[in-house]
Amino acid sequence: MTRLYYCDHYAIPLPEGHKFPMAKYRMVRDRLAADGRFEFECAPLAPVDVVTLVHDEEYVRRFIDGALAPEVIRRIGFPWSEGLVRRTLASVGGTMGACGEALATGWGGNLAGGTHHAFRGEGSGFCVLNDMAVAIEWLRAAGRIRRAAVVDCDVHQGDGTAAIFENEPEVFTLSLHGERNFPFRKQRSRLDVALADGTGDNEYLKALGRALEEVFAFGPEMVVFQAGVDGLASDTLGRLSLTMEGLAARDRMVLGAARAAGVPVVVVLGGGYAKPVEHTADAHAQTFRTAAAVYSGEASSIALKTSLSVR
Repeated sequence: MTRLYYCDHYAIPLPEGHKFPMAKYRMVRDRLAADGRFEFECAPLAPVDVVTLVHDEEYVRRFIDGALAPEVIRRIGFPWSEGLVRRTLASVGGTMGACGEALATGWGGNLAGGTHHAFRGEGSGFCVLNDMAVAIEWLRAAGRIRRAAVVDCDVHQGDGTAAIFENEPEVFTLSLHGERNFPFRKQRSRLDVALADGTGDNEYLKALGRALEEVFAFGPEMVVFQAGVDGLASDTLGRLSLTMEGLAARDRMVLGAARAAGVPVVVVLGGGYAKPVEHTADAHAQTFRTAAAVYSGEASSIALKTSLSVR
């Protein structure tokens, strides 16, 4: 039974009308719990000395102490609270735990994370700390891996991740995102694939297939899959036109390629802002169900057919 990490029990007090869909996290866990094929573990809080392998020590200290400047908090998009501190550290800890699971079993999952807008010394776009970058550097510092890749399929460019690893030759960053969407000042990933507004399933999957060839030619020893679902046509912030079937094909393609290459993969949640929020929860849950199917062998032939059909 696959272990998934969660941190939805840490409450973040948000003002009424706040646009971030915090309820989705528990909804995703509830959907997956009903399947009976996953076990769930409360994500541990990431140690501060691990977080500072990536993030500026003063920024981390000020965040934990509630001493960030108001303009820094505004850029993050969440009001500061002790709940936000616990939730943020647990989100990073969940991705670290999922990395351990992936190295042991082939894949692991965090029902949070994917906070790709966090830079070394500042947060942005609902992201305080970059869980993916911290987990990768933690593994590298411990000598458990040397080379890693981030496959970021959120509709918004993974600008923080790109900036953190821009000068790191052993980490490949792929961002497949909306060309005209946030952030409007893009950073430089190892490979950026910018998509036009309204891009649909077939064009998207063709672009992803080409990009994945470069990712696996790089020879990563770990892949972190940022599986944002804000590319859905119903997403209020997405501007792409993907269907649920298109997202499922995307997930099979990424996960099937990792499994075929024998590379452990970690799935993190990423963004999703559809209305009603149930659409987002369904799409996120589909990603983890797809991962379980691919790694149990149920979807391996489907993944191969999908990969061949979009070349």
